[in-house]
Amino acid sequence: MKNKYFHFLMMICVMSSLGSCKKYLDQQPITEVGTSTVFSSVDGAYKALIGAYSRLVGDAGYGIRLSLYYTVDTDESQGPTGASDNDRRDIARYAATSSNAQIVNPFNQLFQGIEYSNICIANIPQMSLYTNGTDQQKKQLQRMYGEALTLRATYYLEAIRNWGDLPAHFQPAYALAASDPFPRRVDRDTLYEKLLDDLKTAETLVPWRNDVTSIGDQVDERITKGAVKALRARIALYRGGWALRSDGTMKRGSNYLAYYQIAKDECNDIITSGQHTLNASYLNLWKNQVGAKVSTDPNGELMFQVSGFGLTGVEDTKLGYYDGPTITLGTTTYGNKSINVLPTYFYTFDSTDTRRDVACCLYNITQASASAPLIKIGQPITALNDGKYRRDWVSPAIDPGSYGTQYLGLKWQIMRYSDVLLMYAEADNEISGGPTAAAYSAINQVRRRGYGKPITTPDATVDLPSNLDKSGFFNAIVKERSLELGVEGLRKYDLIRWNLLAQTIANTQAALLAMSTSSGVYATLPTSMFFKTASTADDKTLWANSFYVKAPTSTPAGTTKVVWVGATINTTSLARFATGFITGKSELLPIPQAARDANPNFTQNPGY
Repeated sequence: MKNKYFHFLMMICVMSSLGSCKKYLDQQPITEVGTSTVFSSVDGAYKALIGAYSRLVGDAGYGIRLSLYYTVDTDESQGPTGASDNDRRDIARYAATSSNAQIVNPFNQLFQGIEYSNICIANIPQMSLYTNGTDQQKKQLQRMYGEALTLRATYYLEAIRNWGDLPAHFQPAYALAASDPFPRRVDRDTLYEKLLDDLKTAETLVPWRNDVTSIGDQVDERITKGAVKALRARIALYRGGWALRSDGTMKRGSNYLAYYQIAKDECNDIITSGQHTLNASYLNLWKNQVGAKVSTDPNGELMFQVSGFGLTGVEDTKLGYYDGPTITLGTTTYGNKSINVLPTYFYTFDSTDTRRDVACCLYNITQASASAPLIKIGQPITALNDGKYRRDWVSPAIDPGSYGTQYLGLKWQIMRYSDVLLMYAEADNEISGGPTAAAYSAINQVRRRGYGKPITTPDATVDLPSNLDKSGFFNAIVKERSLELGVEGLRKYDLIRWNLLAQTIANTQAALLAMSTSSGVYATLPTSMFFKTASTADDKTLWANSFYVKAPTSTPAGTTKVVWVGATINTTSLARFATGFITGKSELLPIPQAARDANPNFTQNPGY
């Protein structure tokens, strides 16, 4: 029974994954083989591990659903326009039901990832080569074992933060089926404890990024020690944070400061290792590194990326197609443009913060012919795109004949080094009862880079005031994480673990209403903006007037007028923003009905 199951699993696992992982390994797939064959060599174990990696990507993974469907309608961005559909629009608006078509496959794929990881975890340490191979073979297999533990933790974290308490699957399905065919849900804190222990083991097995070649591995996107430690820090903050519990109330995990200490220690290890640094330019990071689909970057800021490859829904991503600007070639428009940054998010940024024009894309694109330049068409404030994944930033440039493809090979970022610095600052502030010099140093590095300043040089014009108390520094962290990590899929879950989601949604609704009437802090903003015709600019230089003062009364020569702050915000952005949110329910998605039909012991989440 075990081998029959494994034959099928490995055939699906490896065959479906080789395209997305071609950069990791360019070899023939395994088909119709058993565990004794697969795990008899380093090469075979590696192919099995690549199968575990493969479940990160594709339409049901971070290719679109986990990254873009599930993460919107916070104070940063919102999902697509249109009527209720029991599909992607309802998920964005916190109106999903257990029959929603877009929650079944992601739920299943996460548990596929857990299962594929479990097979590697169960078998790699049992290999003869694991204990009796050459030093290189042993180190390579130890790394793979650590990677599998980290991948399982990644899949479980994503599942927990979307669905809450879940069954414990820490053995391959063939081992669990006989003993517990219908497992009950386990409290998420118990699951987090297991993941934290696993990652503590994994970080002893996986090398730092600069040591990869010393064990005979190539430098690529695979997990290294910094990613393991950063993920452990992130999980510790979730374990120490707030969550919607099975009784329908928001509660904080017990002994939360102990978990903030874990986060601080792990982040400190990464910071002091010198293995990872910030890219000096925020724009360059996204435009010339993420846009260029780099496997590695010289700074190591891109610590954990999801590889997209192969131009299919199984192994690529729709980043830059579903979000980002559209492009019109002649009379045909390509792209979806379904994620909009909120007008209020645009104005969260200071006018000199370079991150604004990266996170917020202010245009769509038109091209008269395949050989013509890409002309930028300024958009109304209610139609701004999220901007970190843009088709016009993809390098090498997309051939006009391929504009229709939905898959651009862009990599979803699971972990960046700036997040490590901000997690450190947050944890240190909480533990110390206020910010220390080290906490200030961490957050100010992020801020300086955001404002285009030298990262390690104190700068009073952008550094936080030195007299903040614990509450003031925490509020600064809440804002800075949004400015730095905006529309990267973290905001909703940050707000939940801080128990701020409900209040933030209410505050954002009030702010959108105030902006629609040009009242309060929005009273002096322009009701119209004018973009320069025939411009190729991808930043604020596209615009002829200021975003911060009243607009000219007549259209400046060589420009086109678009609607900005005013009543349309109420009828567009506000009208669909988080309309289904209910406190004590919407912090989690419903358990898919198909999963409950398959397991009679699988209870539903509160309110569904």
